[in-house]
Amino acid sequence: MNSVHTLTRYKAWADDTFLSALENLPESQLTAPDPGFFGNIIRTLNHSYAMDFVWKCHLLGEPHGLTTRNPADHPSIRDLVAAQREIDRWYVNYADSLSPVQLSEVIEFQFIGGGLGNMSREDIFLHVVNHTTYHRGNIASMLYHLDISPPATDLPIFLQASACTEHPGTASPYLT
Repeated sequence: MNSVHTLTRYKAWADDTFLSALENLPESQLTAPDPGFFGNIIRTLNHSYAMDFVWKCHLLGEPHGLTTRNPADHPSIRDLVAAQREIDRWYVNYADSLSPVQLSEVIEFQFIGGGLGNMSREDIFLHVVNHTTYHRGNIASMLYHLDISPPATDLPIFLQASACTEHPGTASPYLT
């Protein structure tokens, strides 16, 4: 397993762990105003998902159709959680399907805010994982302001859990 395989599995596990703690919060907490750029928890979650979708489209060479990184509208938490889990599975499966040569291929794309860019597939994966980690941190801060302790989703916790697969019932589907 290479670092891209590990990191896509880590992202899926961390997102699942985090979303499991958020999906049953009342709407009032998900939409509680926050001075951060996205304004509240659900819009931050939606931004993370939307950017995962944009990068998926870049990887596939398909148009994404988005014109903003901060859509005003967002789906329900249940729909957003389902969509995030689905796209995380896609990233794991797509990473698994690529050879080292394909990982190093450079992809050209256009940024939503304008301008052309290019990155290797491997660098896109690293960005997607890093981007989501950054916004989980933003949301964790919002949760603390609501007197809610967020779950721990650090990479070392994931790596420790993935090393414990010999214990039945402890392994996430993202660890294999």
